[in-house]
Amino acid sequence: MASFYVENFGCRATQADGAAIERQFAEYGLERAPAAADAEIVVLNTCTVTAAADQDARAAIRRIHRSNPACKIVVTGCYAQRVPEEVASLQGVSQVIGNSHKHNLANLALKPVSENGGFVPLTSLSTPGEIFVSDIFAHTELLAAPVFEASNARTRPNLKVQDGCNNRCSFCVIPSVRGQSRSLPLKQVLNEVNALVEAGYREVVVSGINLGRWGKDLPTTSSNRRLRFEDLVRAILSETSLEKLRISSVEPMDWSDELIAMIASSPRVAKHAHVPMQSGSDTVLRRMYRKYRPWHYREKIQKIREAMPTAAIGADVMVGFPGETDTEFEETRRMVGDLPFTYLHIFTYSARPGTPATSLPAQVQVRVASERNRTLRELAEQKKLAFMRSFLGKPLEVITLSVIHNEPRDKFTEALTDNYLKLRVEGRHEPNRWITVRAEHLEGGALFGVQVA
Repeated sequence: MASFYVENFGCRATQADGAAIERQFAEYGLERAPAAADAEIVVLNTCTVTAAADQDARAAIRRIHRSNPACKIVVTGCYAQRVPEEVASLQGVSQVIGNSHKHNLANLALKPVSENGGFVPLTSLSTPGEIFVSDIFAHTELLAAPVFEASNARTRPNLKVQDGCNNRCSFCVIPSVRGQSRSLPLKQVLNEVNALVEAGYREVVVSGINLGRWGKDLPTTSSNRRLRFEDLVRAILSETSLEKLRISSVEPMDWSDELIAMIASSPRVAKHAHVPMQSGSDTVLRRMYRKYRPWHYREKIQKIREAMPTAAIGADVMVGFPGETDTEFEETRRMVGDLPFTYLHIFTYSARPGTPATSLPAQVQVRVASERNRTLRELAEQKKLAFMRSFLGKPLEVITLSVIHNEPRDKFTEALTDNYLKLRVEGRHEPNRWITVRAEHLEGGALFGVQVA
């Protein structure tokens, strides 16, 4: 039986696309190989959010071509969509299939070259790798398949329900490689969630590129009303028996009072809010073309904390954006310090070709940006540890994961709390179980606890 292997890079949306690609190959009767070195077809599902992401993809192509020179390397994803000719010229690449054709990837990869005539490559036939890329904004397809982390394959699947973005942040290349915002129809979401519930999963994470925009592109309801993300959450709670719904990143202005109240009032929704911030400086946010001001952001975070006193609250923060002065960075540092964040994802600005930010004056020196990154990471770590300490001695509801550690002194199972704290539970426990644990001590940045009756 022919075999394939899909290697994913980047965000949850890319992971979800990878799961859908695996589903395509399985429908053709192919077998998933245990590693790229063992596969006849290797698909690299790439990211391009930073220059480092592009470098990772190129390094993977070289590595796979060395270890498995006979395999067919197919490169897809955001890097492939952005610069297909560059990717096709890399040694070992057989095909470049952009996001525009990802919904048909297995079919294209399995057909002989002569049968792919229905698609016109962007380059001549002398190009080493075939190219299948077209205008991403002309496409309305949305790949959807639940993602299971390799280390926790039996718990917490991630379901992508939205793709693309209609925002035009000056630093972001994603709209040009993923296209306009589009949503998985409500019925299809409910079918996927119900299938996961029937398969025994207790927690599902819903995600998207701009998740809060779910429904805006779908047909109006019978009452001539546009569906909103709140409608999706409400439908999952009312029309499935899912025990726990976790919501991934939602943009600040999509955190309506209704959404906050729904999450706060339902024990079936994880108390976890990830709210991208990017900067605490009004002038930087304006240069970024972000659609909110710092005071709007503060208000949303304060409302979330008031409604959910023990919720995890996280954010994405960027440092080193072009023209960021010491004063503007201090505004961000102060805002991070003031707000009740429990974790942060901190990024250093990476210039992306074709984005407006690349032409802005006063690009920040690498040394300065690195120092700002370090400053925020230290502050974030302090806030994270303080949040974890606040639960010592208290009972916590956790879902057990698939990772079990057999240490010389102890044996413990990894688990995740409702409010997004990783906790190591004493002893061996079956995965995908909700149990109550008392957090007893904090060591090495991790909580340790014991199951209580």
